[in-house]
Amino acid sequence: MGDKRIRIGLVVVVILAIAVGAWFWLTRGRESTDDAQIDSHVTQVSARVGGTITQVAVDDNQLVEAGALLVQLDPRDYQIALDRAKAELADAEAAAQAAASNVPVMSTTATSGVTTARGGVTQATSGVSGAEQEVAGAQARLNTAQARLREAEANATKSAKDVERLRGLLAKDEVSQQQFDAAVATADAQRATVDSARAQVTEAQAGIAGAQSKLAQARAAEQQAHAELQTAQTAPQRIAMSKAQASAAAARAQTARAAVEQAEMNLQYTTVKAPIRGIVSKKGINVGQVVQAGQPLLAIVDVENVWVTANYKETQLTDMRPGQRATVEVDAFGGREFKGKVDSIAGATGARFSLLPPENATGNYVKVVQRVPVKIVLDAGQDTEHLLRPGMSVTPTVYTR
Repeated sequence: MGDKRIRIGLVVVVILAIAVGAWFWLTRGRESTDDAQIDSHVTQVSARVGGTITQVAVDDNQLVEAGALLVQLDPRDYQIALDRAKAELADAEAAAQAAASNVPVMSTTATSGVTTARGGVTQATSGVSGAEQEVAGAQARLNTAQARLREAEANATKSAKDVERLRGLLAKDEVSQQQFDAAVATADAQRATVDSARAQVTEAQAGIAGAQSKLAQARAAEQQAHAELQTAQTAPQRIAMSKAQASAAAARAQTARAAVEQAEMNLQYTTVKAPIRGIVSKKGINVGQVVQAGQPLLAIVDVENVWVTANYKETQLTDMRPGQRATVEVDAFGGREFKGKVDSIAGATGARFSLLPPENATGNYVKVVQRVPVKIVLDAGQDTEHLLRPGMSVTPTVYTR
């Protein structure tokens, strides 16, 4: 009886050894963890502009396509802003066009103005020269008239003395009456000559006054011509100013054009569309609600591109490498298995990304096995019904050999 029990015990020990050996052989080169879950992109949809919600086109847990209408805000304020911006753009473009067209006109006018002013200076200088010559001629005529007057006065004085001398001789009958009458006639003629010479002097003096007046006018005209030439010679500055005004007007038109584009974008932002295909979640808005720019409206979960985030112990990463085959059992579906591969291994442990990372330099260090996130991507075509949801618990197994 005792031998029988011993034999049974030996058999049990052998069976257990075989089972343990088989288990070690079967699990050799595999690393599994139950600290894993499904992950996916969760896109937060926010308002780009503020306004009143007039329509909510989706409900929670609804599947929407990319570009589908989600929320409609009241667009009237933004339409008015767009119309105003377009009117300001039209005004700015008209001003820019007028300023640009003024540049060639200013250039042509300035160039012709310089030429005309130079001609005016030349003409005025010639007029001054002519007036100076006229003054010189009038002065010469005055000098001649004055010389003639002095000569006529001298002749008249001599004739008058001859008459007085002959008058005494006539009384003594020393000269004839005919000689006396001839002397008297000569004296009268000399007096007439003096009057004529005086008139010529007066006329010459008037001619000098007129010539000097013309000279003054010619000099004034010359000064005015020089002033006009100086004004015309500022043409480059005026042209540069005209070009600067045209550039400023063009810049204002560009600013107005940018304002129109911004107004158009703001008007488009009143229609909130789905950025990706996914399931609507966390909808916290209703019709009539006033929202602000940047305020979250809802979230869209991408159920087409899911992966597994497995938090493996650091001691399990010895032979783990990207590209290794993996299987994933999903708890929600009774352990249904999905196939995939290791995509990447995180650059740090999960504790390093926590809100309060551990500080081990305190003197109270206790060694704790850390976990490192490993990303496992699933092979395509296994979840055609999109049953996998972010956050589901899974048990991945990575085949390291």
